[in-house]
Amino acid sequence: MPKLDIPNAKDDELVRAAQKGKMEPYEELVHRHRDKIYARAFSMMRNEDEALDLSQEAWVKGWQRLKQFKHNASFTTWMTRICINLCLDYLRKKKRRQTDSLEQMEEEAGGVERRMPIEEYNPTETVEREELREQIDVALAKLSYEHRTVLILHEFQTLEYKEIAKAMHCSIGTVMSRLFYARRRLANLLIRLKKERRI
Repeated sequence: MPKLDIPNAKDDELVRAAQKGKMEPYEELVHRHRDKIYARAFSMMRNEDEALDLSQEAWVKGWQRLKQFKHNASFTTWMTRICINLCLDYLRKKKRRQTDSLEQMEEEAGGVERRMPIEEYNPTETVEREELREQIDVALAKLSYEHRTVLILHEFQTLEYKEIAKAMHCSIGTVMSRLFYARRRLANLLIRLKKERRI
């Protein structure tokens, strides 16, 4: 059987190869259609962070349920349906939460933190290199395993999304999402450490 020419293969061929457990054809499908799925999520959520999270979750679910795909509709139609269902579930839960107290709702949704401006951190202004390295180590230690790993692999070992996804057994979309949150959290932690040092 000839080897599948992934970049030039049709979606249906990629899906059939991925249904046999091959990750590479699925990554190609993610690459081809992630913008479309994200756009659908954004059209429903009207919030970039939520749309990113839910579109990444849709790709994870797509991979988990791929064997259930019967090829009686296009792959993108099937993926869009998964994405829409996730968005609807999320919106239903959000609506239920709005009946709780505002304080509790903010806590559950991470609302306050989500609206915090992303402060830019310029380490070269005041902190010596050694001191900065020490602060980065302290801040990295406070991140979750997933966020710390993806940040180290991308920023310090300069691996590409595809390589990180393979190493961490997750989708490229999940890598992008984790990297986005890890960078923001690290910047905020470094700012806090910097302020503590001044006290």
